[in-house]
Amino acid sequence: MDFIFMLTRDDQTIEDCLDVLDVIAPLGVRHIGFKDVGVAEATLHTLAHRIRALGALSTFEVVSTSPEAVRRSMTAAAAIGVDRVMGGQDVAFALTQLAGVEYFPFPGRPIGHPTRLGGSPEEIAADCRRMRKAGCAGVDLLAYRATEADPLALVHAARRALDGGLLVVAGSVHTPAQIQALANAGVDAFTIGSAVFDGSFAPRKGLLLSQLKEIMAVCDGGV
Repeated sequence: MDFIFMLTRDDQTIEDCLDVLDVIAPLGVRHIGFKDVGVAEATLHTLAHRIRALGALSTFEVVSTSPEAVRRSMTAAAAIGVDRVMGGQDVAFALTQLAGVEYFPFPGRPIGHPTRLGGSPEEIAADCRRMRKAGCAGVDLLAYRATEADPLALVHAARRALDGGLLVVAGSVHTPAQIQALANAGVDAFTIGSAVFDGSFAPRKGLLLSQLKEIMAVCDGGV
């Protein structure tokens, strides 16, 4: 299961994302992401370029709430040149903009910002089947932001419905137990951002690098 480190806090890209990228470079994190809000598009362009220079894959997550803003972000993602785009639900538009880029839309009913997720396991499964049929590489499931269902029930429903597609779980992952549960459920990747920056993943350690090392150790089965 892949760990995608998000240079984000409270669903926004952090203002010093480029400085943080320099700090974490020695760790060899293989997947690094950011949101479409929080900093200027020019900064995101530089960020994506520098992530690629580190040999990592870049992930752009769209959390804008209006249809117009989502479309602007999809167009920006194509111009920036990222490896993966997550979020949004305008699948037809996204796929026309993101030729050659893996796309992972939100199943269910994303609400507000920071984003919460409405929807039952049945609704999640139906969306996953529809999105895969449309040509999406997988989905970006906000399982631990669920407002109506058990998070793992949503994960299992998505996993069964994706028919070989990739399942990424994003949002509010902040404990080793959650990571292990996602791995056991067959999740392909998960994101963590805020829990690194606020120190809540490893509360007795204060350094950014220490938080990341703890997460990477869990992924490797070392904790």
